[in-house]
Amino acid sequence: MISFVLGVEDLADTRFAVSPLHETVVSLRVLHDPGLSALHLPWRRSVLGRLGALDTGLLMSLVSARRTLPDFLTPRPTSFAPAFEEELAVVSRTSPRTVRRDLLATHAPDPLPEALRDATAADDAPVIALRNALCELLRQYWEIAIKPMWPQMRLLLETDMTYRARQLAVGGARLLFADMHPNLRWHDGVLHIDKMISRHRVAASGRGLLFVPSVFAHKPAPPVSPEEPPVLSYPSRGVATLWTPAPTPDATALVALLGAPKARLLALLDEPLPTVEIARRFRVTPSAVSQHLRVLHATGLLTRARDGRQVLYRRSHLGDQLADLNQLHIVAMP
Repeated sequence: MISFVLGVEDLADTRFAVSPLHETVVSLRVLHDPGLSALHLPWRRSVLGRLGALDTGLLMSLVSARRTLPDFLTPRPTSFAPAFEEELAVVSRTSPRTVRRDLLATHAPDPLPEALRDATAADDAPVIALRNALCELLRQYWEIAIKPMWPQMRLLLETDMTYRARQLAVGGARLLFADMHPNLRWHDGVLHIDKMISRHRVAASGRGLLFVPSVFAHKPAPPVSPEEPPVLSYPSRGVATLWTPAPTPDATALVALLGAPKARLLALLDEPLPTVEIARRFRVTPSAVSQHLRVLHATGLLTRARDGRQVLYRRSHLGDQLADLNQLHIVAMP
C-alpha cells in the first residue's frame, strides 16, 4: 500500500491535469499485455499494424514484469494541459542519476533488460544517449499510436474531470476518493492506495495533490519512487465508448432537426447563390425562400455577402459540418 499524507493546504491545492505523454507511456502496458484490458484490443490491433520499423523491443523493455513504468518518462504536468512536445522536453533534461534510479526501480528486483543495460554504465554518456534515444522513440510512437486519437481522448478525459470536480464540490474529498476507484481509501487526512507492490508513505508537505485521468490506466497508479511529489493516475470514466465506431449517418436526421425545406436549402448551398436563383431551382417564390434563409443565417448555418444588388447565401463552416451531402436529396420544395 502507498499512502499520501495530505494537509489542509494540500487539499486546497488538489488539481487535475491531462497529459498526452502520460497516455503515450501508459499505453505501452496494453501493447505489452493484451489481456490487461479487452476494451483496448481494437486500438491495439490497429496500432500494431502501423509500428513498422520502430524499435518495439526498446519500447517494451520500459514495461517491467510488474507492469511498472519509469517515473521520469511521466513528469508531473505543470499546467492543465501541456503539449506533448513540452512534456518530452522535460524528459530530455532528466539527469543521468534520475534515469538510472527510475529504470532500476521499475524493474527491481529483476535485472534490467538488455535494451536498457546502458543505464548501469558508470559513465554518464551512455545513460544520456539512452535517454535521448527513448525520447526520440516515444516521439515517433506518439505520432503513430496516440496523436491521431488524442482529440477524442482529451475530450473524454476532460469530461471525467468535470464529473470529479462536481463530486468534490458536492461531497468533498471523501466522496471524490470513494467514487474514483475501490482501491482508494480516505481516512484521517491520509489517502491510501491499496493493492500496490511498493509500500511507502509520502508526506505532501505543501506540494498539493495532482490527479491525472487516464484512458489506459487499469487502476490508480502513483509514482514508483517515494521521492516524487504526490501524483495519482486513475482510470477515466467512459473509456468503453472511445473505440466504439461512429454511427452511420441517418439521411432523415437533418430533415427531422430542421424540417425538409431548410434541410434542402442547406444541402444546396455549398456554393454562393442569390435568393432568386434558389427560388428558381426549387420552383417557388423568392419570398418563400427568404423566410427559411433568414432562419438559417440567424442560427449560423449560412453566411451571406452582398454582390451588387444581390445577396449571396452560402453554407457556413458550421453548416458544412451539419450537412451530409451524400445523404440528403435535393428535391422540389413544397
